Order: sequence, then C-alpha cells, then structure tokens
Amino acid sequence: MKKTFQKTLLALTFLVVSNFVMAQAPNKMSYQAVIRDNSNALVTNQIVGMQISILQGSANGTAVYAETQTPTTNTNGLASIEIGGGTVVSGNFSTIDWANGPYFIKTETDPAGGMNYTITGTSQLLSVPYAMYAAASGSSIPGPQGPQGPAGNDGAPGPQGPIGADGPQGPQGLTGATGAVGPQGQTGATGPQGLQGAIGPQGPAGATGPQGATGPQGATGPQGPQGDPASDDQQLSVSSSGDTLFLQNGGYVIVPGISAANAPLPQYPAGSVFCASGPTAIVDVTNPTTGRIWMDRNLGASQAATSSTDVNAYGDLYQWGRGSDGHQCRTSATTTVLSSTDQPANGSFILVLYLPHDWRSPQNTNLWQGVNGSNNPCPSGYRLPTDVELMTERLSWSVDNVVGAFASPLKLSFTGGRDYAGGTIINFTTNSVGWYWSSTIVNTHSSYLSFSNSGAGLFTQERATGNSVRCIKD
Repeated sequence: MKKTFQKTLLALTFLVVSNFVMAQAPNKMSYQAVIRDNSNALVTNQIVGMQISILQGSANGTAVYAETQTPTTNTNGLASIEIGGGTVVSGNFSTIDWANGPYFIKTETDPAGGMNYTITGTSQLLSVPYAMYAAASGSSIPGPQGPQGPAGNDGAPGPQGPIGADGPQGPQGLTGATGAVGPQGQTGATGPQGLQGAIGPQGPAGATGPQGATGPQGATGPQGPQGDPASDDQQLSVSSSGDTLFLQNGGYVIVPGISAANAPLPQYPAGSVFCASGPTAIVDVTNPTTGRIWMDRNLGASQAATSSTDVNAYGDLYQWGRGSDGHQCRTSATTTVLSSTDQPANGSFILVLYLPHDWRSPQNTNLWQGVNGSNNPCPSGYRLPTDVELMTERLSWSVDNVVGAFASPLKLSFTGGRDYAGGTIINFTTNSVGWYWSSTIVNTHSSYLSFSNSGAGLFTQERATGNSVRCIKD
C-alpha cells in the first residue's frame, strides 16, 4: 500500500471549523485531496470511493472512528469532503477525546468509485482543531493570551501542485523534405501454380497420305467340295424391316444394324420456327461417366463449342415452357401481352412486370414434361433434362466452374440470358455465365443450371427469363 502512495499524490488540507452552533462545536472538519492514478495522471470529474479513519496513538494505532464517502473530483483532480459527515463504519466522531492524542488520519481511496481501495496514506494531526478540543475540554471560556513564542523554522516545501491543462495546439509545421528512396526490397517468393487452362480446340485433320503400292497376288486356294444343289441352292427373301434374310428351307439370318440404318431420322416438331442459323444439327455425344446421350450443341447453335466464349455455340434463349415459335431468337420482337394458352398468338418475346413473372397466365406446370410433353422444342426422341440429370452431369466435371463445364464431353459454353422485364440480353451475363433450363418445376419458378468462372450450381428462376436449352436423348 505504501508503494501505491509513492506513485499517488494526496494533497491534504484540514480546515478547522470554528463556528459554534447552540454553544456546541461542529462535529465535522474539512478535508481536501488531489487524486492521481497509478500512472500519476489526475483523476478528474469522476466519482471516487474513500474511507477515512481516525487512528489513536500511532500511524498503526486503533481506529476510534471510520467512515466512507464518494465525492466527485473537479477538473484539477481535487476531492473535497467533510470528515464526520460520511457513512459511519465504526465509532462516533462527536465523542473523540482530542486531548488524548496524538491522532492520525488514514485515507483509503478507490479511483473507480467503489470500495476496492488501492491508494492509502496516513498523516499525523499535529494540532487538534480548536473548536473540537474546546468541546472535549468542557469549557468554552478562552484563557488569557499567552506570550509570543519564538519564530519557528521554515517549513518543508509543499507538495508539487497539479499539472496545468494542455495548451492549445500549435500551428502546423512546414512539410519536411522528401526522404531518400529506400533500397530495393528482396524479390518475393514465387506464387502458387495457377489453375490448368482449358483444353484447346481440336486441330484440323491432317491430309490423307498417298495410296500404298498394290501387294503381290496371293496363292490360289484349293478347290472346295462340290455343293449339294438340293440343300445349298436356296431362294432368299428380305423382311419388311430390312434386317432379316429368310431361307427357302425355313432358316433365316439377322443382319445387325440394318434396322437402325433404315429407321427415320429425328425430326423437329411441326411448325418450328428457326432463327438465322436454321435447324440445329442433330449430332449425339455421350458422357462415358454418366452413360447419357445428349445433343452436342445448344438449340439454335451453329456448331459445338470450341471454347467457353464461342459465340457460335451460345444458341437461342427460350422462355421456360415455350416451343420454337420464333421468340427464342436473340433479336426477336417483344410484347407485354401475356398468353392464356400454351401457344401464344405470335412469336414475340413476352415481357412480364408482375409476379409470378411467367409469360403464361394462368401458369401451366405441364409444359416441357418428357419427350412427348407439350411445347417440347427438342427433336423427336429428345427432351429437356431434369434438374437431377443436369446435377449428375455437373458432378462428373473435373472442376466445378466454367472450366469443368467446357472440359466435359458436352462442351458447355457461356450463354448469357434475356431479361424478362426489358427483353434485353443481360449485358453482364453474355461472356460470364452459362444458364441452361431444366424441365423441373419449383413452385412458381423453374430450375436451371448456372456456372461462371467462380462456381456452378442449380438454382430457380422466373419462367419468363430467356435461357439456353441443351436436349438429352430419352
């Protein structure tokens, strides 16, 4: 506690109250102290907790009286109290026998205003307040004037006064000269290897090599046995499907592949309207991981993608559930008239400003459902994929972003999208996102595959939005 007092200055002032009220001495005396914290800074304008004890006989003597107070310091850190006017802890201030000294005052202070007293000091009362001594002596009649005493020695210098307030901020100094350029820092460590770049397009096929020389004539084989005309000479007939040869004696031979070769080619739905590139070529591609067969390009694309930003591979932008009526062309006209039927009256892109943002009112959730679904824009034998099928393809990618999308067997590219409210191609999407419709319904919206440079996922979107379509073989 003493070491705390070495860091904390308490300026003590005792003012003897000499007034008499009703012929009795007042039971209080003034006390002032300058409060500093452990870093010697003034504690200003703050409530502090104090406990004052009157000790009899010595600095460690018996406390004949103790009380607590919570004064507030002023701007100079000065706390002023009246001893005898606080909350009594022990003793009775008015019954102290001041003649039975010496007496000491012990102060304990908590700068935070509580009772955790961290600042302590003890000092002797070198003279008893006159009025209180008189009250204790039992007589209020002053004695005769004593002789003048000799002059005392000069007292020790008083304690250091409080530090004055900071002066005003001085004017801004002139800007110093620019320092010399420091030495060149060391070259930083080489950064990590970047991601593998996309696979480049397939190079052109090389020229056909020259025809090789004709080999020598082989030796003539031995003569075979003579056949039985009754059993070996048979009349043949062909089945209506073209894949089976029937023998006259009842046998038959199936020729693999002839039926598939004679099967009709896939056809687009009757009445389909095609954009500038004409009907989309029907070329299959198989994902060996999923085993599913897809068209190798988007509907409306003139070629399979050669890069993720191949504009000839972007294709058309369909509003969900509509057939190929011309609205899917990227430059088609627009209208704000909603359709109440599955086939709108014209091929315009229908703009929608109100919920649920569908080109059809009321909505129809049966569109695009399966290979025979209403308004299926894919060729016969193909349909829109479900969101599960799109997710399965996405999970087979090497990287879950546009790099993996293009590196997959489907060569999926960016597509952009068309805004359902304004009919414009959403400018930030053209070369930065791929949006592909699924046939899956999610409440008033529909599910679609989205990917960019930073990631990929399945989300839902308003059905009046224009997105690309990639058909899957049923």
